[in-house]
Amino acid sequence: MLSTPFRLLFVAASAATAVRGWYPGQDAPGLRRDTAPPTQGAAYEYDMNTGATTQEQTSTKEASDLEFTLENGSPYPHPYEYQRIGSDGPLLLQDTHLLEIFGSFDRERIPERVVHARGAGAHGYFEVTNADFCRNYTMMDMLSENGLKTPITARFSTVGGESGSADEARDPRGFAIKFRTRKGIQDIIMNNTPVFFIRDPSKFPHFIHTQKRHPASHLRDKDMFWDYLGSNPESLFQVMRLFSDLGTPYGFRHMDGWTGHTYRWVKADGSWSYVRLYAQTMQGVKNFTNAEAATIAGTNPDFATQDLYESIQNGTYPGWTMFAQVLSPEAAQKFKYNVLDLTKDWGFDNVAPVEIGKFYLTQNPNNYFAEIEQAAFSPSNMVEGWAPSADPVLQARLFSYPDAQRYRLGVNHKQIPVNAPVNPVANFERDGHMNVNGNQGSRPNYLSTLQKIKLPPRPYVDETHQQWTGGAVASLSSVTELDFDWPRRFWNSLSQQDQANLISNVIGHLGGAPTDSVRQRMASLFYHVNATLGQAIADGVGVKVVDLSFPDGPTWYNTSQNAVGSTVDY
Repeated sequence: MLSTPFRLLFVAASAATAVRGWYPGQDAPGLRRDTAPPTQGAAYEYDMNTGATTQEQTSTKEASDLEFTLENGSPYPHPYEYQRIGSDGPLLLQDTHLLEIFGSFDRERIPERVVHARGAGAHGYFEVTNADFCRNYTMMDMLSENGLKTPITARFSTVGGESGSADEARDPRGFAIKFRTRKGIQDIIMNNTPVFFIRDPSKFPHFIHTQKRHPASHLRDKDMFWDYLGSNPESLFQVMRLFSDLGTPYGFRHMDGWTGHTYRWVKADGSWSYVRLYAQTMQGVKNFTNAEAATIAGTNPDFATQDLYESIQNGTYPGWTMFAQVLSPEAAQKFKYNVLDLTKDWGFDNVAPVEIGKFYLTQNPNNYFAEIEQAAFSPSNMVEGWAPSADPVLQARLFSYPDAQRYRLGVNHKQIPVNAPVNPVANFERDGHMNVNGNQGSRPNYLSTLQKIKLPPRPYVDETHQQWTGGAVASLSSVTELDFDWPRRFWNSLSQQDQANLISNVIGHLGGAPTDSVRQRMASLFYHVNATLGQAIADGVGVKVVDLSFPDGPTWYNTSQNAVGSTVDY
């Protein structure tokens, strides 16, 4: 309740305000109230990039050159301080510093990648060494000149493990490269293996679920793991590579890379060829045995990350030689394997690799999160002269990869510096979360006749690329005898010691699957590859093999097929 004298004073002050226009702070130091007519104000414009530029420059300075501030730039006396009542009272809601640091801390983690969450990376360059060969097949600008260097960012990863898992786990390794070309971003997505476990895209989520954790126990489950692989025998070549010592490479520097998928090189006249790329390590292929990998994973789960970082820090820059395998459409029709089948290799004795360039990693990230965790790779990032084939898994990944980045990083993730093209971007995509590069300014956000955007010439005539016949079909691949060709070739290529290691590695893992039928089916598939291999595994996991037979025939049918199991005819 206000006292009578104070109420009279308040009424008098209100009356004075109404008459003279008094307002609080009228005579306070600082900016005076602007009473000049608007026409007398000086013209003033502010560069909206000033703040972003300042913060980018600040990120390169040493801590000793800077003063501690809040997020809004306001100096603050000490980062450990907090406000409370007395020596034993509660905290104050007005302590914006404390609220800010916890609000930021609570949001430090972004969604990790569903696959390839555990990884490391670095920057470097790609240099063309065989432009004459490349120009025979593609109009790609980045391959047009010998000696042309393109800045790159590379990221290596395991596939199934979480972000904090050991990077020496038995797992395929991702091997992705971002090329910052003069014509746009070109991403080449590879693995350290020429094939993969699947060729039907709808199987991918199912497969990944079995390689992760059981929905009830939240533990790795060997029944799940082997149940999927045994019911999808097209995976067998990849399974055998995985359980050989190739499944535990010595870090990231001592492994090769393959695109796996078949792509197309396209020339300016519209003619095209199928192509796969292969990256051969200059450090030599080197692997751990299962025992060595288990020891490393237990003593230094960051071994591969540390090995890559320290080699670059010490000036021992890792390098790879890039090769291309090229098939004409006519040769592909006669090729032994379906070129759209991700479970089939193009052996070097089938399609000779030709060197096209070399790349080196010479620069560690200045900030891992900014430059590696936020790096977004996708096979949909393509430049003129590089195009997808009709490989169904690749076709699905053209959507899945960029969509995962939109979820993980946001719709404007290509504005993040590590993902940004180095040539001008001009289109009609606007707004969205974290649009920080000017939102393409005041240009029209539609195809305007008032301010026309230049339309580049069509690089080639699309109609000449591929022609298809047939209607829409419900597609699912069929397991045939040809699916055991590469597993047999691989087994026969191994030394006696490598064969023994493969058998031991499979027994050690498959033997932990509790269900007899899961172990028996898998051992029988190995037996179908090679009797010595299969019998040794069957004996090791305590089951008897069953003779299996598979038909000859196409991988995919041109008509819908009814399947009872995971594949047609199996």
